[in-house]
Amino acid sequence: MSLTRWKQRRSLALWVSAILLAVSAPDVLGQTNAYLDFDGLTAELRAVTSASNSASLSSIGTTLGGRDIWLVEIANPSGGPTSERPALLVVGNLEGDHLVGSSHALEIVRHLLSGSADARSVLDDQVVYVLPRLNPDAAEVMFSAVRSGQAGNSRPFDDDNDGRVDEDGPEDLNGDGAITVMRVPDSRGAYMIDPDETRLMKQADAKKGETGAFTLYWEGVDSDDDGFIAEDWPGGVDINRNFQHDYPYYGHLAGPHMTSEAESRALMDFMISHRNIGAILAFGQSDNLVTPPNSSGALADESVLDLGQFASASNGDLFDVGVFSRSGGGGFGFGGFGGGGGLRGAQPGRDNDPNSGRRPATSVDKADLEYFTAVSDAYKEITGIERVGVNRKAEGAFFQYGYFQFGVPSFSTQGWALPEPDSTDASSGDESTDARVLKGLEGAGIDAFAPWTSFSHPDLGDVEIGGFLPYVTENPPASDLSDLGRRHGEFVVRLAGMLPRVRFVETEVTAHGGGVFTVEAEIENAGYFPTSLEHGVVSRAVQPTTVQIQVDPADVISGGTKTMQIRQLAGSGTRERFTWVIRGRSGATVEIRARAQKGGTDSVTITLR
Repeated sequence: MSLTRWKQRRSLALWVSAILLAVSAPDVLGQTNAYLDFDGLTAELRAVTSASNSASLSSIGTTLGGRDIWLVEIANPSGGPTSERPALLVVGNLEGDHLVGSSHALEIVRHLLSGSADARSVLDDQVVYVLPRLNPDAAEVMFSAVRSGQAGNSRPFDDDNDGRVDEDGPEDLNGDGAITVMRVPDSRGAYMIDPDETRLMKQADAKKGETGAFTLYWEGVDSDDDGFIAEDWPGGVDINRNFQHDYPYYGHLAGPHMTSEAESRALMDFMISHRNIGAILAFGQSDNLVTPPNSSGALADESVLDLGQFASASNGDLFDVGVFSRSGGGGFGFGGFGGGGGLRGAQPGRDNDPNSGRRPATSVDKADLEYFTAVSDAYKEITGIERVGVNRKAEGAFFQYGYFQFGVPSFSTQGWALPEPDSTDASSGDESTDARVLKGLEGAGIDAFAPWTSFSHPDLGDVEIGGFLPYVTENPPASDLSDLGRRHGEFVVRLAGMLPRVRFVETEVTAHGGGVFTVEAEIENAGYFPTSLEHGVVSRAVQPTTVQIQVDPADVISGGTKTMQIRQLAGSGTRERFTWVIRGRSGATVEIRARAQKGGTDSVTITLR
């Protein structure tokens, strides 16, 4: 074995050891420094929740692989019904290769149950729902002998439209335990070695006198003899592309239709039955938290690794020659094969009139931007995360559904920062994402790249195999998990404390004689968020806040009606006053109730005198 190959296998072994390290004795107050498989995560969740009367563990559904989708509900049991409390929802591991999300979710549960004063203050008045691992089937692939970086769940899927499923996936040809890419000398190839970093590749630019000399493929062979290599991977649907907003019709890993999967359907059923959810934190690979929406409400630009995109491009014309071909290319997106979609569903300008009716919003309402900016500032202050490594385009992402359809503040973060390069080796402004990520990771001592090694391919001849290691660019080293998890627990406490909370702050009764009284009541939103964001009002996704006086409607003479509504009550102590003139008996008591769908309930009893 060559020294290079020995070093490569040794670095991979060390990475695997760090990932697969198991915690032998779960401890509610202890934190984990390991990525956990399904059984390990389940054991930790059971240990943590069983040790506290403020937490419960249940399953909201089962995957195709037979794994439970765990839910942890956390609240002080001595308070009011949890269904009437303002709620924060935390969801991790939507993409199968993003296991840091489930690690953070576990540590958030630990932090909330730690007994600290800040955690208790949240749990007294609110409830936090945590779904640590929404995509457990795909997450389990991280712990297999060959790590492929599978993002999609276990649904069998015919990626190449040839009537067969999962028959031509990648193969670990060089036996290093990781699926990387192959670069093949090709005089007609579109790619060349990057002169600034010879391990990386770039697209040749003829205008600059550059000539392509390579074609890239995913590591594998043409198992089904269709002329394509590794085009039909195991795993069908990326759950974070399967939700009902900006859904990428016919896109790679998006599924046959919106919420087609057991995992996304279980989450939707939970959302619909828990309308008290007032904010969402999702751990995913599209960011709107480190970099909040800009002044126009748009998300940050996409920034993804080129090597994988270049390898996928070799299968870009798959549907032009497939058994069930269709025009327009394969329609594959991030992490899959390049090219635009042929059939795209109900898209403006495609198969319907873009001027007929109002188009779905794709940017944050300008009136809501201040809340996203404030939460971003808090996140960066608490976690210290200032920039992300890669940022994939959000299409059908859960956090998009949370804001645009469910109508609440909805945030997504990768949960860790790309390490800053050494000051003597600072990044240049025009370098590629690949170079920036590689420099940051290796500058922090992280083995991120399998060096190119020669291999005799049965079909392609002499090739080189190498590239970014699976999971390394999506997840931080396991040794970082404890500290990152603690900081995200602190952030969740801050975020939950921002939820709207309606309460009565003042009442007044004036007797006019003859059994006639004027009753006045004032409510306040003590939280930071309004009872409904502006988009929640526009989309009618959030119910109005109601204030109701408990008398017969016939006894209301003038002023307000028995039940009065306001569409939106701003936060930070904003108040609204309500007045009724009623008939009643002197000395009688009357209850007044307030309810905000996202801001809880309150009541007050006054005496008519």
